Amino acid sequence: MSRERAQRRADREQVVALAQREREHRAARAQRRRAVKAAWRARLPRRTRWRGQQGILARRRRMQNTVIFGLYLTVQAIVWLLTSDPWVRVASGLLGVLALPVLVTLTLDRRTRP
Repeated sequence: MSRERAQRRADREQVVALAQREREHRAARAQRRRAVKAAWRARLPRRTRWRGQQGILARRRRMQNTVIFGLYLTVQAIVWLLTSDPWVRVASGLLGVLALPVLVTLTLDRRTRP
């Protein structure tokens, strides 16, 4: 009876020792991975966080720019659907790009008008 208990205890201790070795192996691997990542991070330039303005005016400006871009794409899509001549399509794209700042200035000018 005592031999069986000793054998079971030895088996339990062996299982515990294997589990402990496995945990140590995983911890060592994780430590090596962290060291490699830290070394790479030290060599690479720091990444700066880019975040846009969050105020009311910035949101309004983003909305206006979205609407303007959407209207430009809509006009270009209509031109592409109505004409098959590539020169007309290119000309309308260039004309739109050149006329867009003027139209935006005329329609969204925030200065007071007399």
